[in-house]
Amino acid sequence: MEIFAIANWKMQLNEAESMSLAKEVVRLWAGQGAEVSELKVVLCPSHVSLNEVSEAIHGTPIELGAQDVFWEDRGAFTGEVSPVTLKERGCRYCIVGHSERRQYLSETDEMVRHKVAALMRHDINPVLCVGETFEEREAGRRDAVVIGQVRAALEDIRPVGNQRLIIAYEPRWVIGTGTAVQPDDAASMHYLINETLRELYPEDVVERQCAVIYGGSVDSGNVKDFIASPVIQGVLVGGAALKAAEFVRMLEVAADASRA
Repeated sequence: MEIFAIANWKMQLNEAESMSLAKEVVRLWAGQGAEVSELKVVLCPSHVSLNEVSEAIHGTPIELGAQDVFWEDRGAFTGEVSPVTLKERGCRYCIVGHSERRQYLSETDEMVRHKVAALMRHDINPVLCVGETFEEREAGRRDAVVIGQVRAALEDIRPVGNQRLIIAYEPRWVIGTGTAVQPDDAASMHYLINETLRELYPEDVVERQCAVIYGGSVDSGNVKDFIASPVIQGVLVGGAALKAAEFVRMLEVAADASRA
């Protein structure tokens, strides 16, 4: 089974730092014959560093992703980035609906759905982030909120050909805290998301083209516990992906766990 490890560098690095980190990840990971692993590694730098990171990972099994996209190909949308531009930069993946964009930029489910559709239109694989707030969780609304986000974002959308659709469950209340949810807790949500995907798509589409991963304070110390669950098909990594040695250690642990 294919396992994903997607690094979200957020707005933490400039161009030089992004290239340096990408080169170090390549040296430590791709240089050890990691192409034989079941693990698919994706680096998502800021938009301004896509060219540099693309150059650094060229010819390696590591793939390029972006952190966001706009839903139109071109137009008077100041400050936005077109899916056409991401395609030209070599992006195979793109994060949409991240909790920080929902929180700080008031991104709605409808906006996220438009972004997913735009990415699919250009054969860029969406990494759709869903998750509940602490207040929603305490009110017993976790399942309804997350399933509602999945359904709203994927309305009338279906992966075709070799497209992949990745759902990242990231409880909004653990992002950046350094404390992850318990693996069993995450696994129960992954099961519900998978059941929802089976209600939306045929079984073969879910099996071949969909993956559900976990995001939220993942590091080399806890990644094995998540990957060990048969319903968790990878991780979305934030802070722990900013240091090459820690990130590659995480990849090694995840790769070993995926083979177990």
